[in-house]
Parts: sequence; structure tokens; C-alpha cells
Amino acid sequence: MIVMSHRGYWKEPAEKNRPVAFQRSFDLGYGTETDVRDLNRHLMIAHDPPNGSEISVEQMLDILAGRNLPLAMNIKADGNAKALQAMMEARGVQDWFTFDMTVPELVVQLRLGLPAFTRASEYEQPSPCYDRAIGVWLDCFEGIWFTPATVEGFLRDGKRVAIVSPELHGRDPMDLWAALKKSPVASHPALMLCTDVPESATDYFGGRT
Repeated sequence: MIVMSHRGYWKEPAEKNRPVAFQRSFDLGYGTETDVRDLNRHLMIAHDPPNGSEISVEQMLDILAGRNLPLAMNIKADGNAKALQAMMEARGVQDWFTFDMTVPELVVQLRLGLPAFTRASEYEQPSPCYDRAIGVWLDCFEGIWFTPATVEGFLRDGKRVAIVSPELHGRDPMDLWAALKKSPVASHPALMLCTDVPESATDYFGGRT
């Protein structure tokens, strides 16, 4: 399992998507999930509509500094995929993917050749464009609806799988973590866990793979 931070490895809520959170995440060897919007034709790291105080995607990549760590990029505003793709190619970033887009935008990104994940949740079954997506962003809004066997099925289909840890939705993650730890899928190299507590997850699952 690859542990990945959510909006950087933040210790205080104000650090989310800020340089200190990305620096901490990358220095500790964790890739990250983050959010992309546009402001005056510049790609910014922002969950909500940007106001100019945010850092740019380029600044975040400067902090990454060429390290080969996974980046999950949630493009919040349609129409920015091609610009992000060009930026990643220019920087030589290899391990990145997009997720959480609308279905029409997912189709656009797949046509552009972006490394796009489809979504699976209690509200999205079957997952749109499953056959063409390189991975699955596995979410659980209300409760844990899937089992390790569900994850194993995606992996068996050749998909990478990124699981949204329940604390991102304000719930205790331990039931899910315990179920995963008991299963062989926990050691699969194509499995990722997106979490607010990456060091705790690393300790629980017995280190990075």
C-alpha cells in the first residue's frame, strides 16, 4: 500500500494545500492529493474558488523538486486538463493522475490521454468509463459500502486503486483500516490510501511499500 496525504500533510487546518503541508509530505516521502483551479489563466492549488492568496501548481511542483511521489490532482474547474497535462510533461512528472471530475470532463481527459481515474462510491456504480480509466478513486460518503474483495476485483482488472480514508468525511477510519490490514490487498503495490494522518497510517500498516 502507498500512503498519500490529503491536501498535503497538514497539522493544522490552515495548513491544507499550503507550502508547509506539501514540504512536510514530500520530505517524509508521501505523495499527495490536491486541488486545481484557474485564476487569470494560471493554475492554482485551491479547493474553493481562488482569491489570489493560493500557491500555483508550479510552486507546488517546485516543492516536489523532481521526487518520484504520486500526485492525485482534482481539477475542480472543467477545461484545465490540457494545461495541467502540458505542465506535468514539461516538468517530467511521471506518477500523477486526475480524479473526481464530471463525466463529460472525464471523457475529455481520456481523449486527451490524461492518466485519469474513474470514481466508485455508493452513488456511482458502475463507475463511468471504467474500461478506459487507469484507476479507481474509491470513496465512501456515508459508510463503508465496499469490502477488500471489491478492492481486489479492481486490482485484478489491472486498475490502480486509491481509497479515501473515512476521516476525510469525519468518521473513524479504524474499521476500514482493520479490514484492509487483514486482507492480502493491503500489500498490493497498486493500492493507495489517501489520508489526513499519513504517519499514523504508515505505522498501522507496517511501513511504506
